[in-house]
Amino acid sequence: MTELEDKLSRVLAEAAQRAPQAPAGLAAAVETGHRRRRARAGAVRAAAAVVLVAGGVGVSVNALGTSAEPQPAAGPTAEPGPPADKIPPPIEEVWPQAVHKIPAKLPDGRAYYPQLLLDDRTLLVMTGAFDGKRQFLWSYDLGTGAPKRIAEIPPTKGSAIFADGVAAGGGNIVWWASHKEAGGPRVARIWTVPVTGGRPRTVTDVPLGNVIRQGHIDGLAVTGSDVVFAYEKGGVYRVPLSGGSPQPVKGAERHHILRWPWVGVHQGKAIFRELLNAETGERRDAVVKADEEVRCGVDRCAGVAVRYKTIKVERRRDASGKEIKCGTRRCPDTARNQIILRRFVRDRDGSHERRLPSAFHPGDEAGLDRFFRITLRGPGRQAVPTLYDAGTGRSADLGIRPDAKGSMALPDGGSDRLMTYQIKNEMYVLDLATIK
Repeated sequence: MTELEDKLSRVLAEAAQRAPQAPAGLAAAVETGHRRRRARAGAVRAAAAVVLVAGGVGVSVNALGTSAEPQPAAGPTAEPGPPADKIPPPIEEVWPQAVHKIPAKLPDGRAYYPQLLLDDRTLLVMTGAFDGKRQFLWSYDLGTGAPKRIAEIPPTKGSAIFADGVAAGGGNIVWWASHKEAGGPRVARIWTVPVTGGRPRTVTDVPLGNVIRQGHIDGLAVTGSDVVFAYEKGGVYRVPLSGGSPQPVKGAERHHILRWPWVGVHQGKAIFRELLNAETGERRDAVVKADEEVRCGVDRCAGVAVRYKTIKVERRRDASGKEIKCGTRRCPDTARNQIILRRFVRDRDGSHERRLPSAFHPGDEAGLDRFFRITLRGPGRQAVPTLYDAGTGRSADLGIRPDAKGSMALPDGGSDRLMTYQIKNEMYVLDLATIK
């Protein structure tokens, strides 16, 4: 299996897990949720959207693995759904200070892919991720629209994925790329270049081993004179920006990076309930009740209160009346059905709880622990992606609509301040940190 195929298979497998063929807990959704703009480069990033239909339900999935709220598959047997949701005003009216609309291509006609905000008015973008063999990093002035080339990303041998996990800090940009010399093991090579420009240099090679079992690396960040990262399956490491061998961070052998220096583990139905400050050793526990399934950030937790009910499973039979088995075994007689009692977000200490809209998708990541991407249903059950602010209760229509085939590219965002998406020939760049 090539690395590209591996990445695609993981995206599709994770999306299929979230399709409501059977009740599922929060843990099934978090594997994609903790990634911060994962897999921006290469063919996976360029695939705008994938529509999956499983068990009579369609799920719109973008290249990052995030999914829209399930929607009934079209067909003559589809029953009328509930009334349309009340759609909020456009985001340009609700939070005009947060919205930058810029051309979706650079002045020379190149397509680009937003990576992160270097400061309040400078966007870091990548070109060549899908439409060329040469990749470049650029700074883009949101005020003047002027791009400035920072560096060419060195091409990667033996991989269809060139650069991933782009991060910045302390005047430096870092990223990693899968690399494999003939006869040697596959590694994640970490690169760096100054924000002001220059020639990229190698920081270190991180052993990947069994990618299926351990995953790639994730949570790349610059802290002081070091680079930190984690394996997708857990384990935080640190390496000097000047170069050297990665060293495990004490006490974080099974952890993931939320927002450095805060790290946590995926455990049970209370994801990141316990946090560790990898710099000071401080621990921070969240208040979680017995009937709740939550995913916590550094400041807030969001999730659902649930009740489980055992239901009898109707036997499935083929056209001849013969019972259809589950593999080589007889299908179970009962199944556990999850009933969601309420959806909520609150501070980690249990205070300031606020109910989330019924369209909230458990496990979704929130920008700045506050902004949730929630898909409502407009007239004709049309999907309407919105942004919900848990701090004020306000919502905004992002302006994205399904295309003629019923698929759409969902907003690209993680737990940080940046959210981006393209509508026709315009790129919407949202700076969530400007919303008070």
